[in-house]
Amino acid sequence: MFAVYAESFSADNPLDGLVLGERPEPEAPDGWTTVTVKAASLNHHDMWSLRGVGLKQEQLPMILGCDAAGLDDDGNEVVVHAVISDPSWTGDETLDPRRSLLSERHQGTLAEQVVVPRRNVVPKPASLSFAEAACLPTAWLTAYRMLFTRGGLKAGDTVLVQGAGGGVATACIMLGRAAGLKVLATSRDEAKRARAVEIGAHEAFESGARLPVKVDAVMETVGRATWSHSVRSLRPGGTIVTSGTTSGPQLDDAELTRIFFLQLSVVGSTMGTRDELASLVTMLDATGTRPLIDREVPLTEARDGFAAMAGGDVFGKIVFTA
Repeated sequence: MFAVYAESFSADNPLDGLVLGERPEPEAPDGWTTVTVKAASLNHHDMWSLRGVGLKQEQLPMILGCDAAGLDDDGNEVVVHAVISDPSWTGDETLDPRRSLLSERHQGTLAEQVVVPRRNVVPKPASLSFAEAACLPTAWLTAYRMLFTRGGLKAGDTVLVQGAGGGVATACIMLGRAAGLKVLATSRDEAKRARAVEIGAHEAFESGARLPVKVDAVMETVGRATWSHSVRSLRPGGTIVTSGTTSGPQLDDAELTRIFFLQLSVVGSTMGTRDELASLVTMLDATGTRPLIDREVPLTEARDGFAAMAGGDVFGKIVFTA
């Protein structure tokens, strides 16, 4: 079958190890199902994999991709949940110390077929296209958990979303607006600030700018470049929810004095559970909110999508279609 996979690693030039070609068709073990992929979306996780983060040399070649929507063995339209927990694990899958994501220990979704545990598929409503549904399992699920599970936000609260433009950030903006939050956003790019307002932010500011109000929570995926601003933007008792460090994890100043004096909370968040994915799908079906797709690219031209992400010229999700 045709697939997009990592053949080697390069920290400086990750696309050097990217291969588009034939791989063996997967075989589903007992309790697993084969999903015929109709659409799959690209994540920063895939770029890190090409750099050798989270993968070992002996695991290559590895088909990339965490997200997919398609048809299961019975012909049902489904969304794939990317978190693979230990078969004996019960409860929140993201807390399983032996969990992994598709494309880490198990072959990923950027292929004509992918095999996953049967419990890892969620029904796709007819109101969502395959391309829209393929955006949900990583970026949109991460945003949903950040806002509502880990952040505990409710209608009327004010949230700051750092780094408007990325998949998680755009999802936070759109989900936050749909849930009745006051949404503020930042970006270094004027065009991205304008787009953030178009998709639901009430106001958008240049990165690092002083905000007109203190916020209840900050959705932080950028890391080093925005951390101090995130801390300084919070009201006393506010919360930072962090799920990524695209600008790097090494902070110049962790702002510990401000954190303890203002009794701020720093909360980590990773992906989301199958039940949260089901709730997210239901929310989109009920509200009419739809994932923002930057571009759709045939899977056979996936290198173009990877190059766009590497260049940072993206607002929303890049989706590969069969």
